Amino acid sequence: MNILNLAEKIINGFRLERCVDNEFLLTSELDELRKGADMIRRKFCGNEIEMCSIVNGKSGRCPENCKFCAQSAHNAASVEYYDFLDENKIAEECRYSESKGVSRFSVVTAGKNLNENDFKKSVSAYKKISGGKIKICASHGLLTEEQFRELKKSGVSRYHCNLETSRRFFPNICTSHTYDDKIKCIQLAKKCGLSICSGGIIGMGETWDDRIDMAFELAKLQADSIPINVLIPVKGTPFGDLKKISEDDILRTSAIFRFINPTADIRFAAGRALMADLGEKAFRSGMNAMITGDMLTTTGSTIDRDKEMIDKLYSNST
Repeated sequence: MNILNLAEKIINGFRLERCVDNEFLLTSELDELRKGADMIRRKFCGNEIEMCSIVNGKSGRCPENCKFCAQSAHNAASVEYYDFLDENKIAEECRYSESKGVSRFSVVTAGKNLNENDFKKSVSAYKKISGGKIKICASHGLLTEEQFRELKKSGVSRYHCNLETSRRFFPNICTSHTYDDKIKCIQLAKKCGLSICSGGIIGMGETWDDRIDMAFELAKLQADSIPINVLIPVKGTPFGDLKKISEDDILRTSAIFRFINPTADIRFAAGRALMADLGEKAFRSGMNAMITGDMLTTTGSTIDRDKEMIDKLYSNST
């Protein structure tokens, strides 16, 4: 398989399918695969990296049993607990990100969904922060169609719900809700006019086939933004002692997702701090977006530092 020829075919409209043999994605020389992914990225996304910042809107004591999550009440990780943030605090965080030139801002809450009172608080907060230059996103678990319509009216333009992994591997990381629950949530959000941010986590013990299956599932769902998180093992969670995956595996994953989802925003989320260059190589391997600032329970990079990296990365690009 000539990877660069395949990249040109994808640029001209060809799309990979899961029903055929995709082993070449794993056996191709990594530098060639990265180069092909970068060609596709430049064609469909240009040389701009979209930055998104997030605020942890409700932390800890989550009843779901996701094995990777420090906020799960089923795990023994040490994490701060607090109820839904005051809307003025949310507005302060949003305006700061906007002043720094960040494109998107999202409120993320722990839990399977929001109770009625917290949902009302979220709507009030979104009404307060919408209307500016920054685009508003939300991540509140498995909501109803009526709630999605209310979020849309309040100024939210995109909804986030990670698949996390493949359908096959999902029961190994969570049993308190299902993969189909996730799919239904995404489909309802799309039905209500929201764009979709959905991706997953790599480094949880899944196989390459699991990663490829997730990439194809996201293509089927037509996800607009695909965040790729690299597991940061947290003590007190069942995955706390897992070995961190290699930089080469991160870069190959990035390139594979770009080949399968050529027009989506492939977003580097958690885990950039595990890389020597804070993920700079990933943005030459198919990625074109990032989450900037602090993550939910693990430290990310600062907005100013990320802007410097972006300026350096593409300053000499055409």
